[in-house]
Amino acid sequence: MKNIVISADGDRKVFSVPDAVADHLLKYCKDFIKWLRNSPDATKYRMRGGLCYGEEDFIEYLNTRIFPNQRSKLVENLGWIDFSSPLPEPYVDCPIFNF
Repeated sequence: MKNIVISADGDRKVFSVPDAVADHLLKYCKDFIKWLRNSPDATKYRMRGGLCYGEEDFIEYLNTRIFPNQRSKLVENLGWIDFSSPLPEPYVDCPIFNF
């Protein structure tokens, strides 16, 4: 398991995820968004022609659909996004994605 930093225009959060997700974060995020748009199981995220979701929804997707035997979990909430400030030292080299 490796750490990633993700956000959805709110707090930046560190999650421990399977190595494959951390190593290919962009791919998994794109797959998630494709699932949101196309899967009949994702209708609750579609509202008024758009999508409404957050980083917790991505983690739920990983835990229930992609890696049910390697559950991702929250490590730390880093607080509100401030793209002008660096990440705290333990997370400087983590993959980052903002939905």
